Amino acid sequence: MKKKYVIAFDQGTTSTRTIVFDEKGSIIAISQKELTQHYPQSGWVEHDPLEIYNDQLETFNTALSDSGINPEEIAAIGITNQRETTVVWDKDTGEPIHNAIVWLDKRTIEICKKLKQQGLSSYIKKNTGLVIDSYFSGTKLKWILDHVKGAQEKAEQGKLLFGTIDSWLIYKFTKGKKHVTDHTNASRTMIYNIKELCWDDKLLNALNIPKSMLPSVENSSSDFGSINYNGIEIPIYGVAGDQQASLFGQGGFESGIAKSTYGTGCFILLNTGNKQVISKKGLLTTLTCSLDSESVNYALEGSVFAGGASIQWLRDRMQLIEKASDTEAICKSTPPLKNIYVVPAFAGLGAPHWDSKAKGSIYGMTLDTGKNEVIKATVEALAYQTKDVIGAMEKDNGKKITTLKVDGGASANNYLMQFQSDLLNVNVDRPKMIEVTAFGAALLAGIKAGLWRKSDIASIREVDTIFNPEMSKKTRKQNYKGWKKAIKRTKRK
Repeated sequence: MKKKYVIAFDQGTTSTRTIVFDEKGSIIAISQKELTQHYPQSGWVEHDPLEIYNDQLETFNTALSDSGINPEEIAAIGITNQRETTVVWDKDTGEPIHNAIVWLDKRTIEICKKLKQQGLSSYIKKNTGLVIDSYFSGTKLKWILDHVKGAQEKAEQGKLLFGTIDSWLIYKFTKGKKHVTDHTNASRTMIYNIKELCWDDKLLNALNIPKSMLPSVENSSSDFGSINYNGIEIPIYGVAGDQQASLFGQGGFESGIAKSTYGTGCFILLNTGNKQVISKKGLLTTLTCSLDSESVNYALEGSVFAGGASIQWLRDRMQLIEKASDTEAICKSTPPLKNIYVVPAFAGLGAPHWDSKAKGSIYGMTLDTGKNEVIKATVEALAYQTKDVIGAMEKDNGKKITTLKVDGGASANNYLMQFQSDLLNVNVDRPKMIEVTAFGAALLAGIKAGLWRKSDIASIREVDTIFNPEMSKKTRKQNYKGWKKAIKRTKRK
């Protein structure tokens, strides 16, 4: 039977999905489940790893059933995942010893302080491409070893395993046969050396992490084991962290291509080729998706912590909107804002500011300010934060960006995309199929399976809309000047 479908597991911060793609890159079926968020303390965010696995299995079964395809027609499975989220489990039982600590979680600030006091900031920047921050997996892993009774001892005995969500899902789906990850996910742990492409002994020692806990690291398009589905072996041939998967799905495997994904956070990546650019502007250096036949490429990355999460805040906490899609019409019907800014620093400020103590703020309100102005300012904050990052990227890389490729849920908002184009004064390119993250994982798997070639991406990716800048230079300058003042007031450093 002809192998003509690829499955993508898309395990995100707020939901778990399975998407079935055909050989033309079209979506045949999608199944999704919302993921329960746990907040044990202020600033702490956790997920149940078993819920993640069970939801992924359930959506896999549902998507296959809805698609009506024969499992024997599936060429491969690709996995893309929320990055940095940390799971530690028992090697013998496969049971987690603690809830997964989510990338948004801030509990390891004190561990980060100690690393800085040890003088490791420069070493970490040069060798992992990252900055010392609670965002990354290494300090989360240390926290679990320090706070779960007997964990450090069991880890040193080789009885515990660590993984990001991709490793956890692979381990569970392969029945414990594979403990692996890929370059993209490894490069987000703060304990992986992106120059030498190996786990970094110096950092493992600093955090007291036994190397026996760590997964082996493979190219993003590799053999990661297989899933036995009713007696049929389906290979897992692609794995990538969500943002690098998105860059790959946008065709961003060449130097100079930039993309922004508007998800729970906003993530902007610029491919810099096989040269590691060490940022002087508060950005990260990360590995892009890697193929068997090619050397690794690097990217500059800026992470905005609260993107779509700030729209969820409007809906769930403030109850100002019923659904996220309402924001577009509200923004279009609300007159241009006069110096009203929402800085959604709910989990601190990410790149290029890196202020973990900053708190969300609203500036410029008067008695005329109503809920629509707050909604519009919150939506515009996504574009302002993206401009902060891209401005830093351009300075680091020494080149202007001429086009920004976009994807993610909020990229469907036409007002936001036009405002983004206006602020940046560049074209914003939105594809017809905005499930680019899942598509990137599917591509990695499909390439390994021989269903596609890398050169096919350009023909598969269809453009939906090109947004061209319309704002005057004066207005752009005034708006951004006001934003920078709001950021300055928000920062606690």
